[in-house]
Amino acid sequence: MSTVHQGIPAASPGAIPAGSLKELIESSLYMPFPFLSNPHEAEAAAGVDTWLRTWGLTDDPAVADMIIRTRPAELASYNSPAVDSGILQIVANQIAYQFVFDDKAEEVGRRWPDRLLPMLCESVDILRDGRRPTTPLGAALADLHRQVRTRCTPAQTARWVWRSCEYAHGLLYEAVAQAHPASVPIGLCTSIRSLTAGVDPFYPLYEAAQSHELADSDLYHPAMPRLRRLSVDAAVWTADLFSAVKEQRAGGIINLALAHQRAHHCSLPAAVGLAIRQINGAIREFEQLYAEIRPELTPAGIGHVDGMVGWIRGCYHWSRTVPRYADARTVPAPA
Repeated sequence: MSTVHQGIPAASPGAIPAGSLKELIESSLYMPFPFLSNPHEAEAAAGVDTWLRTWGLTDDPAVADMIIRTRPAELASYNSPAVDSGILQIVANQIAYQFVFDDKAEEVGRRWPDRLLPMLCESVDILRDGRRPTTPLGAALADLHRQVRTRCTPAQTARWVWRSCEYAHGLLYEAVAQAHPASVPIGLCTSIRSLTAGVDPFYPLYEAAQSHELADSDLYHPAMPRLRRLSVDAAVWTADLFSAVKEQRAGGIINLALAHQRAHHCSLPAAVGLAIRQINGAIREFEQLYAEIRPELTPAGIGHVDGMVGWIRGCYHWSRTVPRYADARTVPAPA
């Protein structure tokens, strides 16, 4: 059973911003979903540490420190509060893997661009064609694929593979955009961000978490693609608010708040305010659309969409306190 935490305020749209950028976000962001966490979080955290060590991903002290500051099991707990311990462990492992892979791809893309394509192609070859891995990251991905196959049906696994390949492709698009930042408008930024978010691959795991497989009427409901897109965007855009200072200092550009800052030539707090308006609109549209179609869904379909809700809620509460985004607490916002 998931746990409801009282005393953690949800942001209200009418509150008056004050103090830091973090406080501005918390006072203005619309977050209608209550905070929940998974009771197996500590177990998942221990499992992540063991899994990363097994594949040598934390042999580098910088990577080990990044994992400490990122808390992947905490994010998994917050966005997957109702899943069993087995699914939670896969979610936590995958989150950890994607943080390691994403940071490595960013470093390679900036310092050695010619090495990025082979790195991303190895991932696609492992996922699509079952090729033997040649790097520690590839070996970890192959094992993650094995874990997914143990809990997912072949069709669910195929969806996981397809969306994981899209994530890898997104990192290549990001590298291209990073080389020409002046030519990246907001729409292009959000298109790339929806791929680099890496959220879509988790949704087949929420299919597998249901007691019954999703009916075709759930899986292929005309509204389902829109719900999925809204949930991914709302989740990752919310993380963008809290990570904007970190990304700006690192020279990143695929971030919703920074895209608004470039487009409107405004301060970062003003850009964050514009991004919040866009996120609030996405969350309200998701709420309305889900309420409209919920009576048409089976219990398994409802559970699947609740997994999408989890990412919206979980990314917000995780981003508020995770050390990776602590810089948001240091930047003042206008009163």
